[in-house]
Amino acid sequence: MRGMTERDKKLRLLYGAAFLVLMVVETLIALYVHDKVIRPYVGDMLVVLVVYCFVRIFIPVKARLMPLYVFVFAACVEVLQYFDLVTLLGLSGNRFARIVFGSVFDVKDLACYAAGCLLLEVWERRIRRKICGQTGQKREEPEVARRTGIKEAIKNEDSR
Repeated sequence: MRGMTERDKKLRLLYGAAFLVLMVVETLIALYVHDKVIRPYVGDMLVVLVVYCFVRIFIPVKARLMPLYVFVFAACVEVLQYFDLVTLLGLSGNRFARIVFGSVFDVKDLACYAAGCLLLEVWERRIRRKICGQTGQKREEPEVARRTGIKEAIKNEDSR
C-alpha cells in the first residue's frame, strides 16, 4: 500500500490480532455460555470491540470518531432487529443469519453497545496520549510547534 508507514503496519497487526482473539471469545460465549449476564451483556459489549478492531485493520490511524461510528452502526443493526430484518430478507430459517444480525430488539443492547464504545473511547485516548506524548503535563514544545503553532504541530503529528 502506498504511503503505509511501519507504525501503520504494526497497528494493523495489533488490531488484526485483537480482532481474532475477540472473535474467538465472542464465538465461545455464543456457543457455550447460557447465563443471564455474560452472554447478553458482556457479549454485546464485546461485539462493538470486534467490529471496531475489524475496521481498524483497514483504517489504523486518523479515526478519532471511530467509536461513535461503531456505536451508530451497532444501533442501526439493533433497530433493524426491531423491524425483523432477518424475516424481511427471507433468512428466518438460517441460524447463522439470526445469530449475526440478531432477532430480538432490546434497548438494553443499545446500552451495552454504548458502554463498549465508551470503553473504546477511553482506551483510544490512553493510546493516543501514549503514542503522541499527550499526558496533560507541560512539556517542551517541538521545533515545529514553535515555528507554526501548536495546532499545526498536532495536525502534522497526526498526519504521520
